Amino acid sequence: MRLPVLLFSALFVLSGCETASPVAAAPPVIPRTSPDLNAWDIRPKPVAYDVLPGWDRANLSPGLSALRRSCAIFEQRGPGHLLSARAPWAGSAGDWQPACAALDVIGDESSARAVIQALFTPVEIVSQDGASRFTGYFEPTFEARLRPEYPYTEPVPGKPDDLISTSGQVWQTLPSGERRSYPIRAEITESGVRPLAYAHPADVFFLQIQGSGRLILPDGRTLRAAYAAHNGRPFVSTANWLINKGWISRGEASMTGIRAWMDRTTPARAREAMNANPRFVFFTIEPEGDPNLGPKGSLGVPLTPLGSIAVDEDFHPLGVPMFIQTIAPGLGGTWSGLVVAQDTGGAIKGPVRGDIYFGTGDAAGAAADTVNAPGRIWVLLPRVLAERIRVSRETSTADMLAPVRVAP
Repeated sequence: MRLPVLLFSALFVLSGCETASPVAAAPPVIPRTSPDLNAWDIRPKPVAYDVLPGWDRANLSPGLSALRRSCAIFEQRGPGHLLSARAPWAGSAGDWQPACAALDVIGDESSARAVIQALFTPVEIVSQDGASRFTGYFEPTFEARLRPEYPYTEPVPGKPDDLISTSGQVWQTLPSGERRSYPIRAEITESGVRPLAYAHPADVFFLQIQGSGRLILPDGRTLRAAYAAHNGRPFVSTANWLINKGWISRGEASMTGIRAWMDRTTPARAREAMNANPRFVFFTIEPEGDPNLGPKGSLGVPLTPLGSIAVDEDFHPLGVPMFIQTIAPGLGGTWSGLVVAQDTGGAIKGPVRGDIYFGTGDAAGAAADTVNAPGRIWVLLPRVLAERIRVSRETSTADMLAPVRVAP
């Protein structure tokens, strides 16, 4: 997550951001000497900080906290380990380690801005088709039971032993030893799952949409339902399905609106709506731990409210800081902030696409619900990497402008 935990209206209409389980470190990869910019549907462009809207006013503290967690991951990797083979312009762990070490000199917000400006260069990411979209997600809390008790009758599903994920494909291993694509939601719920806890059927469905959440037990204990796996099926928007059926209006296309519809309709019709989304998410149960920390994202570190963002790994490496601008009515309108790519999501697709993590609980969810707008992304790269991009762009331009020699 991933996945990941998503916003309300945009979540159901546009997204599906399950927070992914921590990813084990891959073997070291020898970095390229210069980024192959032509291989990607993006055009990285180094710029000055005075180009960034709201940079001088943005609260950097959440993003800085998140960046330090990313740096701890980078420090564990070998210097030649690429952050992403799909985004080689982001360099290797060795390119980031000196800048990460220098963050220790930061004392307050004023020094943070100065130090970041000295260490990193903003590089704007621009999609070739001009598309951009930002949404918000959060960690919900639900009442739950360890045994079924009306209305807490829906099992929070544990990862089954017959699920195998290889090379991006999800398989079910049959008793015969053969494999097939893992079943869709309706088939899984009909055949039964391994229960980890029990909650209201609608709450379990929304927990699967969000990808993680906290379960509050009657004795006051709080457990975390953490993302473990999904069945490999595509995410389908329940809101769009309900709108197309004429069962809700667009004004009801939110978590609150859909839940209200489920409460007033029949259980069979509510189940039909849930089954319209074939994707099914499985969980593990963990202790709550530090209540101030969010669930672990795809990078394997706890998410930071307004400091972590889910991105598309086809374009962005996990762990890197970003400065973004978008429209967030729940944050006062036009909003700019320092965030770090620490999660992924099944519907987070594209180079200028992000899902901002807002935190835990109803207030965080209400604020996340307001975010569904275009925007801009600047990746903050260590200066050595930004210089490679600048040289690569100039070289590519010179090659394009060079006269063509015609053989005699």
